[in-house]
Amino acid sequence: MKRRSLLKVFSVLATGAALTLSAGAHAEDKVIKVGTVAGPDSEVWQLVQKVAKEKEGLNVKVIEFNDYVQPNAALDSGDLDANSFQHQPYLDSQVKQRGYKLVTAGLTYISPMGVYSKKFKALKDLPQGAKLAVPNDPSNENRALLLLQTQGVIKLKAGAGTGGNNATVLDIAENPKKLKISELDAAQLPRVLSDVDAAVINTNYALAANLQPTKDAIALEALTSPYANVIAVRAKDKDQPWVKKLVKAYQSPEVKEFIKKQFKGSMVASF
Repeated sequence: MKRRSLLKVFSVLATGAALTLSAGAHAEDKVIKVGTVAGPDSEVWQLVQKVAKEKEGLNVKVIEFNDYVQPNAALDSGDLDANSFQHQPYLDSQVKQRGYKLVTAGLTYISPMGVYSKKFKALKDLPQGAKLAVPNDPSNENRALLLLQTQGVIKLKAGAGTGGNNATVLDIAENPKKLKISELDAAQLPRVLSDVDAAVINTNYALAANLQPTKDAIALEALTSPYANVIAVRAKDKDQPWVKKLVKAYQSPEVKEFIKKQFKGSMVASF
């Protein structure tokens, strides 16, 4: 009886150990789903995916989106484990507006926003009443208007566009050339360049449309801009071991060198 009881105990322990090992293996094999947008972000993440596997033992699946809205919604709902496509002010505005429980896990790069035109070679050449298009999401519209103000094209009301107060076209105090500014979805801006006199376009969409910021933009945001892009995760996951590994894979020497060589100043690593 004692022998039979001992065998039962050993059997239970062995089964428990097997289950523990199985669970551990499953945890190691977890596929981390990262959402990004088509274009340069996706290019970088193809390399990050490789580095994560080879150096961190992390399996990463890159999922592409075609706009700025879906990646945060998918992350918050649990369809993604992380995303990487947005700058900090945009993430902050989405968290505030939509109640997302998302936080920054690490910095990636900064890409200067630019003004592009098929008709003019400088902002000063824009005629009276020229048509100008800007992104319609709060943080990127704010960023575009601040760029136009820095270039002396418009002047915003006192306090607009700073201290977390996103400026809109309604906050324009001075518009000497009476520019007609349209607010459009950021992804559409490269496609409307033929229909407007100029458009303020995010770098990822510019590059996807074969526009080289350092060569084709008629005005470019300074690299000292605070709009650095980030890797975002759900707040409850921020201390998970895989998050640290994912950030480490992105902030690797290989990825930094790739960004430098591939994008030639249109994107600059923030780490």
